Amino acid sequence: MLRGRHTTPHTRRDPDAPALHTDLTATLRPLLTELHQSPELFQTWDTHLELIAAGGLVVVKSKRAKGLVDSLFWGRAPGSSENKQLPEPTAFAAIDRFLGLGAHLALADALPEGAVLDEAFPHCAVKLAYRKKGAPKAKVLSMIFIGFKDEADALDYAERFPALPLVTSRPLMGDKLHEWR
Repeated sequence: MLRGRHTTPHTRRDPDAPALHTDLTATLRPLLTELHQSPELFQTWDTHLELIAAGGLVVVKSKRAKGLVDSLFWGRAPGSSENKQLPEPTAFAAIDRFLGLGAHLALADALPEGAVLDEAFPHCAVKLAYRKKGAPKAKVLSMIFIGFKDEADALDYAERFPALPLVTSRPLMGDKLHEWR
């Protein structure tokens, strides 16, 4: 089995086919829940999450350094241009719902000039650096995920938008976007 894709031993994978990231979002989901519910387990963290879903925006920014925590949770309702502060549980619940979707693709690079992601599909930019107490080093993730109800929906999306720079080989290790380092 190839990472991110289900194959049989006799199936050859198309090297240009998009790589699914559901395994990565499945490990990220409990990590963010733990950060939200048990922050005392972390020495440091720096999170910046921006979720666009159903025409709305949810932003989670939180940082702990030198024992001090600074957090901001805000969003914008669909069709609105006014940003409003959100309760922390509301912001984390929106991110959790996104990460709980059935399949995820990821961008390998910035969008081509003039290109935008289809707003009918939720997408989330994730920049996360953290170090748990007692851990030898920090871990860093920088990705832009697109969420789908299932794998078939994700693959259909990739076929409809072939110009998108979707990740085709895992793990992704680019200058700006990368899986765990």
